[in-house]
Amino acid sequence: MKGSELVLKILDHYKVKYVFGLPGETTLPLYFEWATGAYEVRHVMLRDERNACFAADGYARVSYSPGVCEAPSSGAAHVIPSVVEAYASSLPMIYITTDVPLHLEKKNMLTGFNQTAIFSGIVKESHTVLRARDIPFVFKRAFRVATSGRPGPVHIRIPIDVLEEEDRDILPKDLEPQQEFIKYPGHRFAADEDKILKAIDLLLSSERPVIVCGQGALYSQAWEEIIELAEMLGIPVGSTITGKGCFPENHPLSIGVIGARGGTSFSNSILRGADLVFYIGSNVDYAATDNWSLPLPGTKVIHLDISEVEVGNNIRIDVGLIGDAKATLRRMIDILRKRIHMKITRDAYKDLQARRGSYEKYLEEHIVSREYPVNPLRVVKALEKMLPKNYIIVCDPGVGAIYTSAFFRISEPGRKILFNYSIGSLGYSLPAAIGAWYANQDATVLSLMGDGSFGFVAGELESLARLEANVKILLFNNQSYGWMRATTLFSYGPRYFETEFKHIDYVKIAEGFGIYVARIEGPDEVEPKIRELIKSRGPMLLEIPVVPEDKLVPPVPLWAEKAKTLGIRYIY
Repeated sequence: MKGSELVLKILDHYKVKYVFGLPGETTLPLYFEWATGAYEVRHVMLRDERNACFAADGYARVSYSPGVCEAPSSGAAHVIPSVVEAYASSLPMIYITTDVPLHLEKKNMLTGFNQTAIFSGIVKESHTVLRARDIPFVFKRAFRVATSGRPGPVHIRIPIDVLEEEDRDILPKDLEPQQEFIKYPGHRFAADEDKILKAIDLLLSSERPVIVCGQGALYSQAWEEIIELAEMLGIPVGSTITGKGCFPENHPLSIGVIGARGGTSFSNSILRGADLVFYIGSNVDYAATDNWSLPLPGTKVIHLDISEVEVGNNIRIDVGLIGDAKATLRRMIDILRKRIHMKITRDAYKDLQARRGSYEKYLEEHIVSREYPVNPLRVVKALEKMLPKNYIIVCDPGVGAIYTSAFFRISEPGRKILFNYSIGSLGYSLPAAIGAWYANQDATVLSLMGDGSFGFVAGELESLARLEANVKILLFNNQSYGWMRATTLFSYGPRYFETEFKHIDYVKIAEGFGIYVARIEGPDEVEPKIRELIKSRGPMLLEIPVVPEDKLVPPVPLWAEKAKTLGIRYIY
């Protein structure tokens, strides 16, 4: 078999349904083989390598299978934003880049460069395939490494001559996959038993414990265990922005997202009053801790994470648990069942519902606001009411992400909302939404983007129309990099530089790509146009005029504090 055949056969054996990419000269042997139609794995073409890999990212988060994307040598450097996000997010991804023959790399061969040097610092492993016969070995290792331990991306570099090379010694057994690494997590292991017992003692002796779930709890699919543990011990549960979905947010014990990106005055006050915080699957970063100001000094901390690198890395901990979230929590629950015989009710949280109700009353004026440009909170709450049970929301940094993380309540646990907040590149939501739709084609998939992000991905409107993906775009238009305006205002004062755009007719642009379009022209159109968007068949773009974040300040604790002193409207 040729190297190109081996690549596609091994992907079939690992049950890869889609590879996202676009053609280039060094990839043509692979495409030529693909065109035979002899393989189950399908290719999905996007218009830019960066966006193709973001599509694979969205697919990986929703499908719980490693995302696979490919790029030719000329576009290998274009995928870097996605690789960095996957590495920082601990997302299992397989990046395949083709290359010129390696013996020509130093002879100024067109598109040839040292790919390994670029990738090696931002992936778990980078492999260069030197012989066709090594392809099965390299791909098996890549799937195993990507899905095990702390998940993450793996890079595979295949020169064009290796794709064209024939090997007559490959046997059927060489192509047999390691079944446990087709999905993630590849292996589950629980934390040390003695450490689990210490954690249980702390949880039982605390008066005001809080659970905070990060994205690792979603990767582990540990939401059933989190619900069971919280109900058993009467502990409120919050999440980081990327961990949103680990716990149903209409549950009496839910406090919603905490921290600097999506945390509210309600949720952060609960965290501030805790005497113990149990972090599950979180790297306890800047956003989760509101610049490491939460929890307060002296608060006891239990930290459970799959990665030994992260446990206790950023804050002082009392108990560190290194293991898979689902497996470790299941062991904790089994032990607790033998120690307690009824659910615990905590006096400190008897007023939790009343506090939540008071906060929701404070939000009401924004939810029913008839202002124009539109109040984003009104949009988010309309989505919450109107979306069907099966939905996926993908958010770009900015208006869509911050309001959705803080105020959209998820009623069923699971991966319902995708954020790329480990790095936060603009232009993520549309390609990632296309990938998410391929993972769940029965879902209503929404891309929440700003006009700043639109400039990164306008070409993918062609992909959206060509693929007929059922993805709806909500375009928040504030004619600026609004987040940068707010950051500038609250850090340096109102001396804005290079943040504003000229007026653009986004509706006309999308219409030119064959996308069904609409624009909210006044306050009476908010709910009707959103309802039309959700019920439409096929792709659609709805433009929503909003004001920049320096004029209506979203829930960012530091900004809200300064906005209050400056007399600027804020929601927190």
